[in-house]
Amino acid sequence: MKHKIAAQLYTVRDLLEKDFPGVLKELKEMGYAGVQISGLFGNDPKEIAAVMTELGLGTAGMHIDLDSFRNELPRVLEEAEIFQTKDLILPYLVEEDRNAESYIALKAELNEIASKLQEDGYRISYHNHDFEFETEIDGQNALDYLLEPTEDNLLLAELDVYWVKKGDKEIISFLEPYANRMPIIHLKDMANNEEKSFAEVGTGSIDFSPILRWGEQNGIEWYAVEQDVCPGNPLDSLRVSITNLHKIIDNM
Repeated sequence: MKHKIAAQLYTVRDLLEKDFPGVLKELKEMGYAGVQISGLFGNDPKEIAAVMTELGLGTAGMHIDLDSFRNELPRVLEEAEIFQTKDLILPYLVEEDRNAESYIALKAELNEIASKLQEDGYRISYHNHDFEFETEIDGQNALDYLLEPTEDNLLLAELDVYWVKKGDKEIISFLEPYANRMPIIHLKDMANNEEKSFAEVGTGSIDFSPILRWGEQNGIEWYAVEQDVCPGNPLDSLRVSITNLHKIIDNM
Protein backbone atom coordinates (compact mmCIF):
# COMPACT_ATOMS: atom_id res chain seq x y z
CA MET A 1 0.00 0.00 0.00
CA LYS A 2 2.93 2.36 0.62
CA HIS A 3 3.60 2.37 -3.14
CA LYS A 4 0.22 4.11 -3.59
CA ILE A 5 0.83 7.15 -1.38
CA ALA A 6 1.23 10.45 -3.23
CA ALA A 7 1.62 14.08 -2.19
CA GLN A 8 -0.83 16.62 -3.60
CA LEU A 9 1.48 19.38 -4.78
CA TYR A 10 -1.03 22.11 -3.87
CA THR A 11 0.29 21.60 -0.33
CA VAL A 12 3.72 22.89 -1.36
CA ARG A 13 2.59 25.41 -3.98
CA ASP A 14 4.69 28.28 -2.61
CA LEU A 15 7.85 26.18 -2.50
CA LEU A 16 7.36 24.88 -6.05
CA GLU A 17 7.65 28.40 -7.43
CA LYS A 18 11.20 28.56 -6.06
CA ASP A 19 12.52 25.03 -6.61
CA PHE A 20 10.15 22.48 -8.19
CA PRO A 21 12.81 19.75 -8.70
CA GLY A 22 14.17 20.21 -5.18
CA VAL A 23 10.72 19.77 -3.65
CA LEU A 24 10.15 16.59 -5.68
CA LYS A 25 13.47 15.21 -4.45
CA GLU A 26 12.53 15.88 -0.82
CA LEU A 27 9.13 14.21 -1.24
CA LYS A 28 10.76 11.12 -2.73
CA GLU A 29 13.26 10.98 0.14
CA MET A 30 10.38 11.14 2.64
CA GLY A 31 8.87 8.03 1.07
CA TYR A 32 6.19 9.37 -1.25
CA ALA A 33 5.69 7.12 -4.27
CA GLY A 34 4.06 9.77 -6.43
CA VAL A 35 2.69 13.28 -6.66
CA GLN A 36 -0.54 14.80 -7.87
CA ILE A 37 0.02 17.69 -10.25
CA SER A 38 -1.82 20.95 -9.50
CA GLY A 39 0.09 23.47 -11.60
CA LEU A 40 3.55 23.83 -13.09
CA PHE A 41 4.34 27.43 -12.10
CA GLY A 42 5.95 28.23 -15.43
CA ASN A 43 8.08 25.09 -15.57
CA ASP A 44 8.37 23.00 -18.74
CA PRO A 45 6.25 19.85 -18.23
CA LYS A 46 8.86 17.72 -20.02
CA GLU A 47 11.56 18.89 -17.62
CA ILE A 48 9.43 18.21 -14.53
CA ALA A 49 8.36 14.81 -15.89
CA ALA A 50 12.02 13.95 -16.52
CA VAL A 51 12.87 14.78 -12.90
CA MET A 52 9.98 12.60 -11.71
CA THR A 53 11.12 9.72 -13.90
CA GLU A 54 14.67 10.03 -12.62
CA LEU A 55 13.42 10.00 -9.01
CA GLY A 56 10.94 7.18 -9.62
CA LEU A 57 7.87 9.26 -8.75
CA GLY A 58 4.55 8.32 -10.32
CA THR A 59 1.74 10.71 -11.25
CA ALA A 60 -1.44 10.43 -9.19
CA GLY A 61 -3.54 12.37 -11.69
CA MET A 62 -3.68 16.06 -12.55
CA HIS A 63 -5.98 18.74 -11.14
CA ILE A 64 -7.42 20.70 -14.07
CA ASP A 65 -9.48 23.88 -13.67
CA LEU A 66 -12.79 24.22 -15.47
CA ASP A 67 -11.52 26.81 -17.94
CA SER A 68 -8.77 24.44 -19.07
CA PHE A 69 -11.27 21.60 -19.53
CA ARG A 70 -13.34 23.93 -21.70
CA ASN A 71 -10.72 25.85 -23.64
CA GLU A 72 -7.35 24.11 -23.43
CA LEU A 73 -8.13 20.40 -23.60
CA PRO A 74 -5.47 19.60 -26.27
CA ARG A 75 -2.78 21.10 -24.00
CA VAL A 76 -4.17 19.23 -20.99
CA LEU A 77 -4.06 15.92 -22.85
CA GLU A 78 -0.54 16.60 -24.09
CA GLU A 79 0.61 17.21 -20.49
CA ALA A 80 -1.23 14.11 -19.29
CA GLU A 81 0.70 12.06 -21.83
CA ILE A 82 3.98 13.66 -20.73
CA PHE A 83 3.21 12.80 -17.09
CA GLN A 84 1.88 9.35 -18.04
CA THR A 85 -1.49 9.71 -16.36
CA LYS A 86 -5.05 9.17 -17.53
CA ASP A 87 -6.72 10.84 -14.54
CA LEU A 88 -8.00 14.41 -14.96
CA ILE A 89 -9.69 15.90 -11.90
CA LEU A 90 -11.78 19.06 -11.51
CA PRO A 91 -10.63 20.39 -8.13
CA TYR A 92 -12.83 23.39 -7.40
CA LEU A 93 -15.82 25.50 -8.41
CA VAL A 94 -16.00 29.26 -8.00
CA GLU A 95 -18.88 30.60 -5.93
CA GLU A 96 -21.04 31.68 -8.87
CA ASP A 97 -21.08 28.07 -10.14
CA ARG A 98 -22.39 26.64 -6.86
CA ASN A 99 -26.09 26.53 -7.72
CA ALA A 100 -28.45 23.84 -8.99
CA GLU A 101 -28.54 25.09 -12.58
CA SER A 102 -24.74 25.18 -12.82
CA TYR A 103 -24.27 21.74 -11.25
CA ILE A 104 -26.76 20.23 -13.72
CA ALA A 105 -24.96 21.84 -16.66
CA LEU A 106 -21.54 20.82 -15.28
CA LYS A 107 -22.50 17.16 -14.95
CA ALA A 108 -23.66 17.08 -18.56
CA GLU A 109 -20.58 18.95 -19.79
CA LEU A 110 -18.06 16.74 -17.99
CA ASN A 111 -19.86 13.59 -19.11
CA GLU A 112 -19.66 14.80 -22.71
CA ILE A 113 -15.90 15.35 -22.39
CA ALA A 114 -15.44 12.01 -20.60
CA SER A 115 -17.38 10.22 -23.33
CA LYS A 116 -15.07 11.63 -26.03
CA LEU A 117 -11.92 10.73 -24.09
CA GLN A 118 -13.03 7.34 -22.82
CA GLU A 119 -11.73 5.28 -25.75
CA ASP A 120 -8.24 6.69 -25.12
CA GLY A 121 -8.43 5.56 -21.49
CA TYR A 122 -8.91 8.95 -19.82
CA ARG A 123 -11.00 9.29 -16.68
CA ILE A 124 -12.54 12.49 -15.33
CA SER A 125 -13.16 12.86 -11.60
CA TYR A 126 -14.57 15.55 -9.34
CA HIS A 127 -12.88 16.65 -6.11
CA ASN A 128 -15.28 17.80 -3.40
CA HIS A 129 -15.28 20.39 -0.65
CA ASP A 130 -18.20 20.87 1.74
CA PHE A 131 -20.08 23.55 -0.21
CA GLU A 132 -21.69 20.91 -2.46
CA PHE A 133 -23.72 19.73 0.53
CA GLU A 134 -25.48 23.10 0.66
CA THR A 135 -27.32 22.72 -2.68
CA GLU A 136 -30.17 20.31 -3.33
CA ILE A 137 -30.96 18.85 -6.77
CA ASP A 138 -33.81 16.37 -7.25
CA GLY A 139 -33.79 15.49 -3.55
CA GLN A 140 -30.02 14.96 -3.41
CA ASN A 141 -27.18 17.18 -2.35
CA ALA A 142 -25.11 18.46 -5.29
CA LEU A 143 -22.21 16.07 -4.64
CA ASP A 144 -24.44 12.99 -4.66
CA TYR A 145 -26.04 14.35 -7.83
CA LEU A 146 -22.73 14.91 -9.63
CA LEU A 147 -21.25 11.55 -8.65
CA GLU A 148 -24.38 9.39 -8.80
CA PRO A 149 -23.06 5.86 -9.42
CA THR A 150 -25.13 5.00 -12.48
CA GLU A 151 -23.96 3.34 -15.70
CA ASP A 152 -24.59 6.44 -17.77
CA ASN A 153 -22.63 8.75 -15.43
CA LEU A 154 -18.96 8.78 -16.42
CA LEU A 155 -17.97 11.34 -13.79
CA LEU A 156 -15.89 9.60 -11.12
CA ALA A 157 -15.17 10.60 -7.52
CA GLU A 158 -12.07 12.02 -5.91
CA LEU A 159 -13.44 12.36 -2.41
CA ASP A 160 -11.55 14.30 0.25
CA VAL A 161 -12.15 12.70 3.65
CA TYR A 162 -11.65 15.98 5.54
CA TRP A 163 -14.41 17.72 3.59
CA VAL A 164 -16.72 14.72 3.92
CA LYS A 165 -16.35 14.92 7.71
CA LYS A 166 -16.66 18.73 7.61
CA GLY A 167 -20.00 18.18 5.87
CA ASP A 168 -21.11 16.08 8.89
CA LYS A 169 -21.07 12.80 6.96
CA GLU A 170 -19.83 9.46 8.30
CA ILE A 171 -16.81 8.85 6.09
CA ILE A 172 -16.98 5.11 5.33
CA SER A 173 -20.74 5.19 4.72
CA PHE A 174 -20.25 8.11 2.37
CA LEU A 175 -17.48 6.34 0.44
CA GLU A 176 -19.41 3.12 -0.11
CA PRO A 177 -21.45 4.09 -3.22
CA TYR A 178 -18.19 4.95 -5.00
CA ALA A 179 -16.59 1.52 -4.78
CA ASN A 180 -14.56 1.03 -7.97
CA ARG A 181 -15.58 4.55 -9.08
CA MET A 182 -12.79 6.40 -7.27
CA PRO A 183 -9.26 5.92 -8.63
CA ILE A 184 -7.79 8.50 -6.22
CA ILE A 185 -8.82 9.54 -2.71
CA HIS A 186 -7.59 12.57 -0.75
CA LEU A 187 -6.29 12.00 2.77
CA LYS A 188 -6.38 15.02 5.05
CA ASP A 189 -6.93 15.14 8.81
CA MET A 190 -9.09 17.44 10.92
CA ALA A 191 -7.59 19.01 14.03
CA ASN A 192 -9.24 18.45 17.40
CA ASN A 193 -10.08 22.11 17.84
CA GLU A 194 -13.13 24.34 17.57
CA GLU A 195 -12.06 25.62 14.14
CA LYS A 196 -11.79 22.05 12.74
CA SER A 197 -8.65 23.21 10.97
CA PHE A 198 -6.49 21.17 8.59
CA ALA A 199 -4.05 18.80 10.26
CA GLU A 200 -1.31 16.34 9.40
CA VAL A 201 -2.61 12.81 8.81
CA GLY A 202 -2.68 10.85 12.05
CA THR A 203 -2.70 13.88 14.36
CA GLY A 204 -6.40 14.76 14.32
CA SER A 205 -9.89 13.33 14.66
CA ILE A 206 -10.09 11.08 11.57
CA ASP A 207 -9.40 7.34 11.88
CA PHE A 208 -7.49 6.39 8.73
CA SER A 209 -7.19 2.61 9.22
CA PRO A 210 -10.77 1.83 8.07
CA ILE A 211 -10.39 4.28 5.17
CA LEU A 212 -7.24 2.53 3.96
CA ARG A 213 -8.83 -0.91 4.38
CA TRP A 214 -11.87 0.26 2.41
CA GLY A 215 -9.63 1.67 -0.29
CA GLU A 216 -7.74 -1.57 -0.74
CA GLN A 217 -11.02 -3.47 -1.14
CA ASN A 218 -12.68 -0.99 -3.47
CA GLY A 219 -10.29 0.02 -6.22
CA ILE A 220 -8.29 2.96 -4.86
CA GLU A 221 -5.14 3.33 -6.96
CA TRP A 222 -3.61 6.36 -5.21
CA TYR A 223 -3.93 7.87 -1.73
CA ALA A 224 -3.11 11.57 -2.18
CA VAL A 225 -2.08 13.45 0.97
CA GLU A 226 -3.08 17.10 0.98
CA GLN A 227 -2.99 19.88 3.57
CA ASP A 228 -4.37 23.17 2.32
CA VAL A 229 -2.81 25.23 5.12
CA CYS A 230 0.17 24.17 7.23
CA PRO A 231 1.39 25.70 10.50
CA GLY A 232 4.99 25.97 9.28
CA ASN A 233 6.99 24.56 6.38
CA PRO A 234 4.53 22.40 4.39
CA LEU A 235 7.28 19.85 3.73
CA ASP A 236 7.43 19.27 7.49
CA SER A 237 3.68 18.65 7.51
CA LEU A 238 3.91 16.22 4.60
CA ARG A 239 6.74 14.40 6.38
CA VAL A 240 4.60 13.97 9.51
CA SER A 241 1.69 12.72 7.41
CA ILE A 242 3.62 10.04 5.52
CA THR A 243 5.47 8.90 8.64
CA ASN A 244 2.12 8.40 10.39
CA LEU A 245 0.57 6.73 7.35
CA HIS A 246 3.43 4.24 7.16
CA LYS A 247 2.95 3.45 10.87
CA ILE A 248 -0.80 2.98 10.35
CA ILE A 249 -0.15 0.64 7.40
CA ASP A 250 2.45 -1.35 9.33
CA ASN A 251 -0.09 -1.92 12.13
CA MET A 252 -3.00 -2.93 9.90
